[in-house]
Amino acid sequence: MGENLSPDHHHLLNQGKEDELDIFGYKTKGCRRALCIAGYVLSCGVLLLLFYWRPEWDVWANCVPCDLEDADVVLLRTTDEFQKYTRKKVIHLDLQSVLDSEKLDHLLFGADQNSILSRAIMKPGMTVRYIHVQKIRYVWDLTEKQFLRIGSLEDSNTCYEIHHKFGDGLTSKEKALRRLVCGPNAIEIEVRPIWKLLFKEILNPFYIFQTFTLTLWLIQGYIEYSSAIIILSVISIALTVYDLRQQSIKLHNLVKEHNKVEVMAWTKNKGSCKVESCQLVPGDVLLLESQKFSLPCDAILIEGSCVVNEGMLTGESVPVTKTPLPQTDNTKPWKVHSVEDYRRHVLFCGTEVIQTKRAGKGPVRAVVLQTGFNTAKGDLVRSILYPKPLNFRLYREAFRFIVSLALIGILGLIYTIGVYVSRKQSASATVTMALLLLTTAVPPAIPAALTTGIVYAQRRLKKKKIFCISPQRINICGQINLVCFDKTGTLTEDGLDLWGAVPCEKRSFQAVHIFSSDCPLPWGPICRAMATCHSLLVLDGKIQGDPLDIKMFEGTNWRMEESKGSAQVSCTIVKPDANASQVPLEGIAILHQFPFSSSLLRMSVITQEIGKDIYDLYMKGAPETVASFCKTNTVPKNFHQELKCFTSQGFRVIALAHKELHLNRGVNLDNLERDKLESDLTFLGLLVMENRLKIETLAVLEELSLARIRSVMVTGDNLQTAITVAKNCGMFSIDSRVILVEAREPEGSNRASVTWQLMEEGPNTNETPTPDISIDISNASGKDSNFHFALNGYTYHVLVKHFGSLLPKILLNATVFARMSPAQKSSLVEEFQKLDYYVGMCGDGANDCGALKMAHAGISLSEQEASVASPFTSQIPNIECVPELIREGRAALVSSFSVIKYLTLYGMNQFIGTALLYWQLQIFGNMQYLLQDVAITLVVCLTMSLTHAYPKLAPYRPPGRLLSPSLLLSIILNVLFTLIVQVFAFLYVKQQPWYSVVRSHRGCPTADHPVSPGNGTASNATAPEHFVLSYEDTTLWALVTVNCIIAAFVFSKGKPFRKPIYTNYIFSGLLCVQLGVALFFFFADLDPIYKGLELLCTPTIWRVYVLLMLLVAFAVSFFVEDGILQNHRLWLLIKELFHFHSSSQYRKLQRQLEKDAKWPPIHQKDFAEEPRSEAYINPAYDEAGEKN
Repeated sequence: MGENLSPDHHHLLNQGKEDELDIFGYKTKGCRRALCIAGYVLSCGVLLLLFYWRPEWDVWANCVPCDLEDADVVLLRTTDEFQKYTRKKVIHLDLQSVLDSEKLDHLLFGADQNSILSRAIMKPGMTVRYIHVQKIRYVWDLTEKQFLRIGSLEDSNTCYEIHHKFGDGLTSKEKALRRLVCGPNAIEIEVRPIWKLLFKEILNPFYIFQTFTLTLWLIQGYIEYSSAIIILSVISIALTVYDLRQQSIKLHNLVKEHNKVEVMAWTKNKGSCKVESCQLVPGDVLLLESQKFSLPCDAILIEGSCVVNEGMLTGESVPVTKTPLPQTDNTKPWKVHSVEDYRRHVLFCGTEVIQTKRAGKGPVRAVVLQTGFNTAKGDLVRSILYPKPLNFRLYREAFRFIVSLALIGILGLIYTIGVYVSRKQSASATVTMALLLLTTAVPPAIPAALTTGIVYAQRRLKKKKIFCISPQRINICGQINLVCFDKTGTLTEDGLDLWGAVPCEKRSFQAVHIFSSDCPLPWGPICRAMATCHSLLVLDGKIQGDPLDIKMFEGTNWRMEESKGSAQVSCTIVKPDANASQVPLEGIAILHQFPFSSSLLRMSVITQEIGKDIYDLYMKGAPETVASFCKTNTVPKNFHQELKCFTSQGFRVIALAHKELHLNRGVNLDNLERDKLESDLTFLGLLVMENRLKIETLAVLEELSLARIRSVMVTGDNLQTAITVAKNCGMFSIDSRVILVEAREPEGSNRASVTWQLMEEGPNTNETPTPDISIDISNASGKDSNFHFALNGYTYHVLVKHFGSLLPKILLNATVFARMSPAQKSSLVEEFQKLDYYVGMCGDGANDCGALKMAHAGISLSEQEASVASPFTSQIPNIECVPELIREGRAALVSSFSVIKYLTLYGMNQFIGTALLYWQLQIFGNMQYLLQDVAITLVVCLTMSLTHAYPKLAPYRPPGRLLSPSLLLSIILNVLFTLIVQVFAFLYVKQQPWYSVVRSHRGCPTADHPVSPGNGTASNATAPEHFVLSYEDTTLWALVTVNCIIAAFVFSKGKPFRKPIYTNYIFSGLLCVQLGVALFFFFADLDPIYKGLELLCTPTIWRVYVLLMLLVAFAVSFFVEDGILQNHRLWLLIKELFHFHSSSQYRKLQRQLEKDAKWPPIHQKDFAEEPRSEAYINPAYDEAGEKN
């Protein structure tokens, strides 16, 4: 509405990011506002309720479009397929209290003149305009003419600027100004009041409709049933509110300590003082003490180093060493200067500082980078508060389905008006009866019944140690057809065992030293490197760090201790233990570390032998990476063959290298440039480590394969190792062809290229044959499709950037992705989703947070705080949880469809029966409705979903759409059967010789004669017409009641997704009781029952006829449902006969590639057609170790 008025009316907020939003400017008009208020009053609040549901209507009605610069209200719209609107008020912030006694230029421009903050202040009024969106503050940038995020230091700052602009701290006035504009450094999650939660739940459109329905029924005297529904709704709402309240309390408790931390901050011209963490602002200087504490903000380390526990972010409690930002004087932004490894300088909010090391006389210092919800922890909390909307057809189609039922109800309303007007009934009676038939078509128990099924599934998962924080995703799990697995800690054992070391001398590999032997590792360069090149530290007398480093260090039989020398500078000392080989030195000091990062694939340390002035540098990392830093004449010629020999057997291999440094005495190691030091190294050899498959891995992957669910490995490990593990665990069959895909960036005039190489089988002495459990993921017919692509993270990056049209084709058969960074894992999951795969992601929590959040079903095997971001968490650390979750998801999905089908048929049953009775101005009695609604339908809804999942995964998925042909046909055909039976019975009963119009209980007619005059026929003629009593009502009541029970049985199909109905003892037992009671009431010939239910006694033969009608209805319904609609083979035959093909993107692509004789390409090189801009990769915490 007016959104194209002017270019300045609309902009993008957070352009190119995951939380991108359209933003439109509007200005409130007094006259429009007055008209809307009048509308609220005249409509008795209905208009206000509509505006609550649709905020865009509120803005369009009250405001006129304008430029964002003049707007007092903005309308935000998500850029995804949901197009959800949100209304936000533009707030004006007065800065006079801070700026009245200071010159603006001196106050702002002295420290950071190009910041967003300085561009946001309007002069001369000294005000700032801002909006608050999802806990983040956005200020109006007067120069850029758009709203920009505030609360962070600009990324444009260089290393030099960060040191010199902010290294001396901010003045008190600067702090006050930033605090006012950026807001407090707090991650505040209020415990939402119960009344707010209650109102939000009650104002749901369905509950409003339900309130209208119940009010109407109460007016008509349907007190019993209305009361039952009210009680059910109150319980449902109370449980929902309680659950939301508990989640709110848990989240509040998770972050409340964050806002109460006392820190030491430095103020310019004043010195240090203790302040509350909520007072910190971007640009502040923190002084880090030696004691342990949790960081209350994101900060850039500028002096000294520290060790932190980043378990909150990575899910892995491994100490990580942080190094100071270099003071390099160049024009590159600080993040670009550090490439992808800038995080080694950043202390993230929520992580725990466990040790600090001074670089000189001064304390360890850090500049506050981000505060509040802009921080890493704030982002994690925001992802929980504002999760990605579920793009699942079931929930969208359920709404359309209910609207369709409402339309049928409207047809009933029109029919009722026609009947009652033609019979000259009063207007009040006509309106009341018309509204009653309208509400009959939409069963009010649908939301509660669907919620019940999910709650039962969640409870069953909890018993299997699988915990869920997003219950709605359980149904989505039933559609999963591809699962991405992390390798180390997920498919394989978490820890690595030392297998052997391969020294290198004179450019040739020497004999392998096997660690399992009793002989200690001989003294030499390999031993020195293993003893020093790590990030271990001693905490509370215990060595802590990366498990790989611990295993490597333990293999040397050395010990570690902290330096007791200088109070200002501490370092780690390693010394030979009694069990170590004899060495000609006292020990080695580890003076400086260049930490490992997933982007660099290496780490290095600077060491000094105790008592000598000689400095050494040792490096370890990925073999290919380390070899590239070594002198060519030190790397063995058979390096690649030797490496392949180990990796092809599934070993984990890292390389070691050394360089003697010529440094001046007393040099400041923090100022040395890593790139200059890490060059011209001497290759020392290989360290070979063993990583065993978990016991459960093979069986689980086989089960998924038999169920035709794709398994994909996404790891940070070496490509060759990953391929070997994939073969050993059965992702590849023994006779599969593995095609290595290698891509290269453009070089000079050469375009980007991709090479396809068929992997040659090498010797594999340790590999044991595994069963052929890989599946034909291409679904090709006559064409050979038994091939798999394998590629690394660099190739994936190039494909995304330059080969956008080729990437989906590769993904169809790609099974191994190696050397993948966390951001690439998230991007890969998203690319699979674009092909219409339902993607599961299973990881141990380390570096998988982004992918776990992105997937339809993320399953974390870690119990660390990072698992809060994952929808599912398994306390049993193996992948058995994956098929369990899929089984429960399928059962829950089938249960949801069964409940919807049942309630629809129940509503249509009553709708048809009521409409037929309306023809003669009658209606079912209150007790008749009560028996059907409460004693049958309510009980069925509460127990139908108790059926457990079938223990074996079927090789196909249940329908994922409510509007799928089988489900729609099931509902339509059953409604038609019901219509035919009821109309036939309604007309046929009138043809019976004993039929008469009866207005009171007057005994039973005989088979050939109506009730005799002596029994009251004469009085019947003069008595007023009864609204309930009639033979039509009695007949239709029996048909509707028993039909509800039949529908419950027919729709409770067991195999292949649920166990048989008889295993649900409660449901099947109650169904038998209900059927017995209903038939007893119909056949009993007891006056109290007939009078209580307002039924008439009919001849026994007629009751037998009714029973035969029900048996025929049951037989037809059961045959159609079980023999035709639920017959998977029949549907496959029909699809083949009519050439029906799946509309999923990956299926379309498969059919296209089946016809391509040149696919897959082998032993060839392809070039990119034209340059393509780099695709955006969703941000994720990217600090990765090799443990992936």
